[in-house]
Amino acid sequence: MSLWTSLEPASVTVDPGSRATVRLRVRNTGDVVDEYRFEPVGPTAPWTTVEPQALRLYPGTTGTVELTFAPPRTPDATAGPNPYAVRITPTEHPEAVTVPEGTVTVTPFTEVRAELVPPTVKGRFRGRPRLAIDNIGNTKLTASLSGSDNGDRLSYELQPANVQIEPGRAAFVNTTLRPRQIIWFGSKEEQRYSLAVRRSGAQALEVEGTFVQRGFLPRWLATALSLTVALAIAFVMIWLAYKPQVTSSAGEKLAEAGVSTLAPSPSATPSAPALVPTPTAPVVVEAPVTSQAPASGGGGDGGGTESKAPVKPKQETAADAVNKLAARSDGRHICYRAYVADKGWQDPVCDGAIAGTTGKDLPIKALNIATARTGGVSGNAAHVVGGWLTGDKWSSATDGVNMYMGSSKPAVAVMEGFTIKTIEGSVCQNAHVGDRGWLGNGCTKAGDWIYGGSPMEQKLQLEAVRFTV
Repeated sequence: MSLWTSLEPASVTVDPGSRATVRLRVRNTGDVVDEYRFEPVGPTAPWTTVEPQALRLYPGTTGTVELTFAPPRTPDATAGPNPYAVRITPTEHPEAVTVPEGTVTVTPFTEVRAELVPPTVKGRFRGRPRLAIDNIGNTKLTASLSGSDNGDRLSYELQPANVQIEPGRAAFVNTTLRPRQIIWFGSKEEQRYSLAVRRSGAQALEVEGTFVQRGFLPRWLATALSLTVALAIAFVMIWLAYKPQVTSSAGEKLAEAGVSTLAPSPSATPSAPALVPTPTAPVVVEAPVTSQAPASGGGGDGGGTESKAPVKPKQETAADAVNKLAARSDGRHICYRAYVADKGWQDPVCDGAIAGTTGKDLPIKALNIATARTGGVSGNAAHVVGGWLTGDKWSSATDGVNMYMGSSKPAVAVMEGFTIKTIEGSVCQNAHVGDRGWLGNGCTKAGDWIYGGSPMEQKLQLEAVRFTV
């Protein structure tokens, strides 16, 4: 070997974001003039520079190069001792490579970033944001998490409540916010809150967000109920104060004419009362019209007719609609209708038409579906409160028969989504949910089922649907 080297000093300490320098002395111990090339190697090479990168030495002479270490303030600069090395290659004898080694110690630093995704969540009973925590320091991060708000109006469930994050990594914390009081009537309310990332010996990092709590029932419904109750009470009071006296003039006229108003005895032979004329004009007797047949032995031959209230026409169902459509059109068909909150059952629509409402904040509580030439249809309803109330029990019906999912009962929450399948062929659906609009058309493979509606964790109300087969 025709080369002598020395690192001065062999070990050095440097802070991320700053610089440290080491001198490398090189002596040509050979008997010919040689040029030496210098190249940093090892894990520290990306942030190590050598000046100059080449050195030409005569026999017996010594030269010096400088190694500059500039670790970045990022997770790439690992905290603690890091070995470094410089490869020295002689031009005259490239096979005689020399690699002097040393140690550079990088001091640790901690830097944390946190973000709420999304920063604003909405719900009636809960909100579910996610907290993203990034460790952009060069040492492991250990932290605990907590939530707070003004007035202690929210409760917080954090999973997990403690995190350990390696340098350059991120962790996601699932958060569930629950209001301590439910808004039964009225408009939505905004509540500011913050989630804190707490580290030992350091100031807590707080991330702020907003929870928008919706009222369980809209304000206009409370006003309508109040007016209805007030009108009912007023009507009852007026009826009690001014109850009309209902009398019959027929009995009075019969009495004036001398006709008995008592029913004839079964053993007596009825006889018509004598009409006593007055000197001026005869008295005309008017008998009341009744709907009963005359008693036995009477001389009457006519009876009144009892009037009947008009019969309300039967509301058309999805099965009625699909059977009419299949009778006049070949091919597969699907008809359906929605039970809209505060409105009741709508008229059925078919093959891609809209059932429900959009832009009116009126949720769907139940669906009525029927198909033709699909072998039958089945499905199940998911509710914003309680989820799948019937578990894995699906409703089903054959072709031309009504299938129902959901519930129109006031005590049962509105729908957030549904599953649907046809026995033969595929079925396509498109759902419109609150705050999101139309979610896009989705179709099944033959015999498979598909879910439509709000993402289950968001609990958004279902407002309109479209189906095709």
